[in-house]
Amino acid sequence: MRLPILIFHISGGVLGMLAGTAAMLFRKGSDRHRVAGDVFVVSMLCMATAAAYLAFMKHQTGNVFGGMLTIYMVATAWAAGRRRQEGLGILGWGGFLFALAIGVLSVLHGAAKISGRAPEDGAPGGMDLFMGSVMLLAAAGDLRLLVRGSIAGAARVSRHLWRMCFGWFIATGSFFLGQQQVFPAAIRKTGLLIVPAILPLVLLIFWLVRVRFTNAYRSRAPLGAS
Repeated sequence: MRLPILIFHISGGVLGMLAGTAAMLFRKGSDRHRVAGDVFVVSMLCMATAAAYLAFMKHQTGNVFGGMLTIYMVATAWAAGRRRQEGLGILGWGGFLFALAIGVLSVLHGAAKISGRAPEDGAPGGMDLFMGSVMLLAAAGDLRLLVRGSIAGAARVSRHLWRMCFGWFIATGSFFLGQQQVFPAAIRKTGLLIVPAILPLVLLIFWLVRVRFTNAYRSRAPLGAS
């Protein structure tokens, strides 16, 4: 039963990494960018769902949190990229409460592992703290959206970009750093695998700076506009 799900997980992750790369290369707002983004979201949702299930079967709580974080990130990033974000309604509050709960649980679980009160379960305690902190940051963004009622312009583009890039980073980091055994020993010894692993984070910073501190996206049509 696990082998088909594992193949499904790997296939989704590989396709997601390729689609994420394509989305970054294509002009933002173009038809090709939107198609690549849609493929990325579907692939990542499949990959993360399978990952969370496999981690649950192996009792790897930290990796379950990682899979759920990925699902939340790419889903909310897709929603922000398709239209003007409306923060009101049950879905908005549901997303906020989901992010808050997973963030708190992940931070508490990571702290328990670091202090020795919980066993290692496939992910180090520091990674749980990092992922939990990111989830709490995302929850803060959701709360801000709920308070303001809507989000548009550069703020909406920023929400779309950082969540998409972080979801992409989860895929690249899990593959290039978490599965180094699939690469030849000569490549592993060079340390070059860290480059593709953290590339999404570098691009995340680049695009956030460009969106926030230039006028490049202040007067453009929405990302999902036709």
